[in-house]
Amino acid sequence: MSVQPLTFALVAGETSGDILGAGLIRALKARHPNARFVGVAGPLMQAEGCEAWYEMEELAVMGIVEVLGRLSRLLHIRRDLLRRFTELQPDVFVGIDAPDFNITLEGRLKRRGIRTVHYVSPSVWAWRQKRVFKIGRSTDLVLAFLPFEKAFYDRFNVPCRFIGHTMADAMPLQPDKLAARDELGIAADARCLALLPGSRSAEVEMLSADFLKAAAILRQQVGELEILVPLVNPRRREQFEKIKSEVAPELHVHLLDGKGRQAMIASDAAILASGTAALECMLAKCPMVVGYRMKPFTFWLAKRLVKTDWVSLPNLLAGRELVKELLQQECQPERLADALRPLLTAGETRDNLIATFTELHQQIRWNADEQAAEAVLELCQ
Repeated sequence: MSVQPLTFALVAGETSGDILGAGLIRALKARHPNARFVGVAGPLMQAEGCEAWYEMEELAVMGIVEVLGRLSRLLHIRRDLLRRFTELQPDVFVGIDAPDFNITLEGRLKRRGIRTVHYVSPSVWAWRQKRVFKIGRSTDLVLAFLPFEKAFYDRFNVPCRFIGHTMADAMPLQPDKLAARDELGIAADARCLALLPGSRSAEVEMLSADFLKAAAILRQQVGELEILVPLVNPRRREQFEKIKSEVAPELHVHLLDGKGRQAMIASDAAILASGTAALECMLAKCPMVVGYRMKPFTFWLAKRLVKTDWVSLPNLLAGRELVKELLQQECQPERLADALRPLLTAGETRDNLIATFTELHQQIRWNADEQAAEAVLELCQ
């Protein structure tokens, strides 16, 4: 225990960052009960004792137009935080995600002699790789969820610590499929498919029709099939229902408000948009096919900017095509159905996939909150 209470400055910009910040604060308080926490915090961080100089919602702005509309306010907040943190001289500053806001702030604080940590690596390994140099100048340490992220930073001699993924800590190695089915009203012996067309309006618009048509093909081919469709909010549900009424009005599905994780655990297979959902599906031990579409120009641009062979996190973790990715013109109902069919029935293909998912889960299950706290405290020495 230190004689002088430690002070930690934190800035979180969205709900996921609030969850991470709260876990970090809990782990730090377990070792230093008298520590002080200040900065930009959401309700979970505040509940753990973080003094909020600004509410997290002030930073939770997405989209170019929205950011431009709030730019003056965002710049004011950053200038004020720079002034107040400089006066306070915290032992460590931790920027939690929100890279566009935090990395610049970290750089300015570091030049004023304050130790800085960036918690959650941006996807520099995938695109805009030159950002790694700014990150290296701005931070004393990057905390990375995934081992290939640390390997990337090591190539550029940027200090980085792999701490594992908090989602891997939160989810059991062997999920309770029967309990999830009971919660969702699905029979224990039913064959079950989850459709997850994404959380953004553009994803639901571009993917829902193909996913529904693929499910209709599978129901014709395999017989009885329960179809679960978790949707993140009422707007996405309304959007999906409209598309379904146009392309598959007779197809019976279970529409769920949220409950994406329960749907993954309950299902024999899933078809989903790429993103964090693919990692969550892997941790749920649910075999999957990734389907994704973009506007043609956006896809053309992405092909030239993205530097990875795969888009889904299970494949990036495995270093090979562990799960089928059907992108753009390949994202067709017949191809999706063909890739999903062997995953819906017990057999070697399915068993091997689940075994590999379990191995990858263990590789990133490192008690991330504790690892993050340990890394931050080492900078205080």
